[in-house]
Amino acid sequence: MSIARAEVGTSGVDLVAQVTTPKPYDVGSGRFKVVAFDFGIKSTILSCLSEIATVRVVPASTTADEVRAMAPDGVFLSNGPGDPEVVAGAPQTIRTLVESGTAVFGICLGHQLLSLALGGKTFKLPFGHHGANHPVRNLRTGRVEITSQNHNFCVDPQSLRDIAEITHTNLNDQTNEGMKVVGHRAFSVQYHPEAGPGPHDSRYLFAQFADLMDGR
Repeated sequence: MSIARAEVGTSGVDLVAQVTTPKPYDVGSGRFKVVAFDFGIKSTILSCLSEIATVRVVPASTTADEVRAMAPDGVFLSNGPGDPEVVAGAPQTIRTLVESGTAVFGICLGHQLLSLALGGKTFKLPFGHHGANHPVRNLRTGRVEITSQNHNFCVDPQSLRDIAEITHTNLNDQTNEGMKVVGHRAFSVQYHPEAGPGPHDSRYLFAQFADLMDGR
């Protein structure tokens, strides 16, 4: 019990700095060229991205100018641990990339950082979402997807009114699970469509990213 009380928690703690790659590296050999920010990226995400793109994984501190110099077809914002509000520099970098017209896809922490980049707000859930059986409704299709989740923070959808279209919602507590940025080529989800061994209900999102990079 004393160990639990001594735990500082995740609020206000930049855990991304502890897990991001120290230098860029490449994986995959797909049609598109994607720059993936490593905020704590999972190998299964890289496997999914590699099916559609050649992926350059870069440190979390990489600047917008450095990314644009790589001339990618799209930018991926990965999952990762900790409080999104203390990931230094990331929201400003993401905002610049979105406003420049870059195709952007974010997952989990990447979803939260995209929200902050747009001027939105995040908050800590009273009980985090963890496990592989969370029901999420796709508001565009009406279909329910069973999803894998592992996060303690959440996006406040009211803070994104008129900025982003809410595309997915959690059926357990009605929290935000996905969005599409109005007027820009950027979208994100809170859950893990790449989950291994599953569920795989949301794997279509990688094809959606490919379509976005292809101008469709």
